[in-house]
Amino acid sequence: MTSTGDVEGRAGPPLWWARRRDAVVDVGLGVVSAVECAWEGVAFAGEAGVPTAVGVLFGFLVGATLVLRRRWPVAVVLVGIAVAPAAMGFLLGVVGLYTLASSEVPRRITATLASMTLAATFVVMYLRTRSDVEADHLLVVSLSGFVAVALTVPPVLFGLYIGARRRLMESLQERADSLERELSLLADRAEERAEWARKEERTRIAREMHDVVAHRVSLMVVHAAALEAIAAKDPARAAKNAALVGDMGRQALTELREMLGVLRAAEKPARPVESVEPVERRAERVRPVAVALVGSFDDGPSLDALEVLVGQSRAAGMTVEMVVHGQGVAYAAEVEQTAYRVVQEALTNCHKHAPGAQVTVRLAHRDREVAMQVENGPCDGKAAEPGLPSGGNGLVGMRERVLGLGGVFVSGPTDEGGFKVSAVLPAG
Repeated sequence: MTSTGDVEGRAGPPLWWARRRDAVVDVGLGVVSAVECAWEGVAFAGEAGVPTAVGVLFGFLVGATLVLRRRWPVAVVLVGIAVAPAAMGFLLGVVGLYTLASSEVPRRITATLASMTLAATFVVMYLRTRSDVEADHLLVVSLSGFVAVALTVPPVLFGLYIGARRRLMESLQERADSLERELSLLADRAEERAEWARKEERTRIAREMHDVVAHRVSLMVVHAAALEAIAAKDPARAAKNAALVGDMGRQALTELREMLGVLRAAEKPARPVESVEPVERRAERVRPVAVALVGSFDDGPSLDALEVLVGQSRAAGMTVEMVVHGQGVAYAAEVEQTAYRVVQEALTNCHKHAPGAQVTVRLAHRDREVAMQVENGPCDGKAAEPGLPSGGNGLVGMRERVLGLGGVFVSGPTDEGGFKVSAVLPAG
């Protein structure tokens, strides 16, 4: 028998019983059996020629052994078989057989002891019936067989049924506990995946905002500086630079609105955390973030916009040469966006750290990959520093983008005193 931890925690069961209720039932049955056997011990003492007190004491001890039925069911049944010739222990035999059949004792032992009990009951019943009544031999045999079967088979069958039912319930409980543990583990993993997705989305949005704001604002600062220098000397060029500043500001605002729109679409109302949240609910919490991650790539820049990007840098006064090798094909959206952002961030760094330098942008289309390189020479010393702040995350963000798609990223100074950024992305 089994019990829950709550029951065991409130009151520990005595001796070998799993529950206090089991102990009360067994003690009660033991008392009833002891009284029955003690009463039957009176007749046994008269037949055996021993004092009545001895017969009563013997019957009491025999009946009291029923208390041990859960601990030693085989011993209780053997005691019942042993006292069968004394015609005592009716309750002891019936309850003992039931307990034996419902326990975990091997079935061959149960069958052997049940057969022995059946045979002992038949023999005792036959001998007593033949000596007490004058009846046909066939009738005595039939009556003895009927009584033996009635006292042996029903408790055995009922015990087998109860034992099978108990094992089935324990098996179902174990499966339910196992399923609950698995669901809890899946829920924890879903929560981890959701947290990972949220972290990745925050990191990606931070990179996007850094690229958009840094590049657009850098160009705006450069144009504003040029506008300040030529405002009085060349009004026409100053007006052109002012228009460019306005266009770049509007482009930056448009891209920021798109990203903020993705954030708003991914928002979900807060809900209280349950002790064990179903996996389906946690999956629903992950899905909007995943949609934002995948869907936002389709609306991002592509390689076709590189000419416009380079043209904006030229308009800001930078000397930029763009070289394309190979025939361009349609790449995955995330590949084209990553390639665009690498070139964009590299040009932004040129505006910040290499004013007046010669810049070369190379793009190579290969069979299964696309490669890009942005290289600037040393500063000419004539252009003024734009005074743009640097967060130190530009190269880190580019590396994360490229490595996240399984590509290769290399950056570092050149022998001529400039700087070079190279990246290779798989086409798929």
